[in-house]
Amino acid sequence: MFQPLYVAATGLSALQDEILDITNNIANAQTTAFKKGRAEMESLPYVEKSFKDVLYQTMSGMETPPVNVEYGTGVRVASTPKDFSQGTIQTTSNQLDLAIQGEGFFQLKMPDGSLAYSRAGSFHIDNDGNLVDPNGKLLEPPIVIPTGTTLITIQADGTVLVVVNNENSMTEIGQIALSRFTNPAGLKSLGQNLYQATESSGQPVIGIANQDGLGAISQYSLEQSNVDVISEMVRMTMVQRVFDTVTKAVASYEGMLTSLDKMKQ
Repeated sequence: MFQPLYVAATGLSALQDEILDITNNIANAQTTAFKKGRAEMESLPYVEKSFKDVLYQTMSGMETPPVNVEYGTGVRVASTPKDFSQGTIQTTSNQLDLAIQGEGFFQLKMPDGSLAYSRAGSFHIDNDGNLVDPNGKLLEPPIVIPTGTTLITIQADGTVLVVVNNENSMTEIGQIALSRFTNPAGLKSLGQNLYQATESSGQPVIGIANQDGLGAISQYSLEQSNVDVISEMVRMTMVQRVFDTVTKAVASYEGMLTSLDKMKQ
């Protein structure tokens, strides 16, 4: 493939990835605790620092070149980090809806025994009395709600108190632990609002809510998505314009090649 066409092809592929990322953000604008992503690419610096040169080739074919002449060979997606800024907190009527106000993640046990992390606090009680997320994954450490519980109170530090059979006293049955990371943007997305620790994110620091830099747990609340639909639509328009410009450049280059071919004939 001719070099200009290859460069354009990599640019179109990278821009398509960014459009898909924006579309995913908009589609999840109403998803509880969803964190928007942004495709960061290498090259095209005029798109809000999303791009920089991927690779340069040095042309030094001249015997005594006065300077090295370099040109870029394309663009690629460098990373797709999540923005873990706080979403707005919405009040609900469900006593098992929890929101973290500040830093921190709920810890959930995966089927293979490993831990996943989530900001989404839409919990419910399974058939065994365990507090689980919408996909049935248990909190870690586990919280087991006694049979006959008529009231559940969860304090800002994660302490869980229950009233059983309408008694006059409350009983503490456990405490919800939170985790935080040195670099949350380095977490790996697993889907279903779950994340996995990586070398880039660092190992989790486990602690008590509302202490040591961890956020407070708010009962009868859910954190909303941090997606600003209007901003995402503006971003979509900008990327689409760049996409169209590159497409027109490809068409112009193909026209030039066609003209040259006719001239040879």
